[in-house]
Amino acid sequence: MRLSEETLSKLPPSVQRPRHARTEQAVGIVHFGIGAFHRAHQAVYTDVAMDAGDRHWAIVGVSLRSPAVAAQLNPQQGLFSLATRQGSTTNYRVIGSVRQVLVAPTEATSVLEAIAAPSVQVLTFTITEKGYCAAADGSLDHLLANDGSVYRFLAEGLALRRQRGHGGATLLCCDNLANNGQRLQRLLRDFLERGDPDLADWVDRHCAFPSSMVDRIVPATTAADDQAAKAALGMDDHAHVATEPYTQWVIEEDFRGRRPSWEIQGAEFVTDVRPYEMAKLRMLNGAHSALAYIGLMRGYRFVHEAIADADIRRVVERLMREEAAPSVATARGQDLQRYAAALLDRFGNAALNHRLEQIAMDGSQKVPQRWLETLAFHGAAGRACESILIAMAAWLLHVRGDLRRVEDPMADALAEAWQQAGEGQIVSALFGARGVVSPVWTPSATDIGSIRQAMKHLLEVRS
Repeated sequence: MRLSEETLSKLPPSVQRPRHARTEQAVGIVHFGIGAFHRAHQAVYTDVAMDAGDRHWAIVGVSLRSPAVAAQLNPQQGLFSLATRQGSTTNYRVIGSVRQVLVAPTEATSVLEAIAAPSVQVLTFTITEKGYCAAADGSLDHLLANDGSVYRFLAEGLALRRQRGHGGATLLCCDNLANNGQRLQRLLRDFLERGDPDLADWVDRHCAFPSSMVDRIVPATTAADDQAAKAALGMDDHAHVATEPYTQWVIEEDFRGRRPSWEIQGAEFVTDVRPYEMAKLRMLNGAHSALAYIGLMRGYRFVHEAIADADIRRVVERLMREEAAPSVATARGQDLQRYAAALLDRFGNAALNHRLEQIAMDGSQKVPQRWLETLAFHGAAGRACESILIAMAAWLLHVRGDLRRVEDPMADALAEAWQQAGEGQIVSALFGARGVVSPVWTPSATDIGSIRQAMKHLLEVRS
């Protein structure tokens, strides 16, 4: 037996299920990148709002590449279970906000019709940093932004909305990018100006691009997770997701037309997201990347194992409290020292089994906003960031490619840079005005010396 509309009534009483009439809900959201994070975050906020009486916000998910998620969700009419884990306690809830999943390469027309539907008010995105096809300087890489990218579907779908007179929409980025709303708007405009400048102007006038900050730790689902869910549900769920109790969503209040009542689940609507996204990117995400690369060097597999290492914990805590936190211009009432303490507790949640290799993927797309902006902030005042430089050393050894397989869109370029520059010049080859990765931070001679010393130490400890 498999989770579906027909089997919902057979779930045990301990499993919470949707309370809204799913067949009476029109589609109001199209979401690009319907992976585990979306299902554990935005889909939950929408489900709670619909259970409370908010109507017509069902979600159509779009997979830009793989048909795997469609194969998981569509036979279940979009239903999936969410396990919330803390210590020995696990709570299960079936989420009903997703209606179906479209696979863009094979269902392009359906994707365009979904974007153009008059009931759709909001387009949301969790396509990861690399999905935005940005070059090192932040501009659009037009070679990457091809017919398979999100921009092709947005361009054609929004053109269809304009043609049919359905008005604009709100495009809400939920990825870990600084100023993610403005960045999405700028990159989309770069794409549109090449093919349809009039559409670019129409989008500027009729669409909104609010920024947002999302926070929830969602590990990749394992076979053990699926087995535990089967035991709890009494049936198979091919789209199960596990997460932690903590969840946060801070959204800029800038929408065209209606929006869901996500505040019912605790979403915060503010005029300026930047203090929250900066703290999350530099503290949580920056610490996560440090844990991943240093932890892998030490032979650990999971976040909770790495944070339990006293040496790594000291590096990570200093990164958050003494390096990242001072670089954040906080909002009123935002307590970053309390946030750091909460993050350390969350990292130690052994029930999640958050794999370090999952966090380590696509580092070239992550380190600019997670580490480099903090380094640049302190560098301008002549201060060094010892912990971030240690983490940087671990990342450099990771992307050299001789310790383990490198999952990164720039893997070949990084390996080539290592081959040509060697240990002596690799930092300058990757960062600064001519850097392959990012110009955000220009390392000083002292920084380079510290990184080289840290690389030596990491290799000695590993051996």
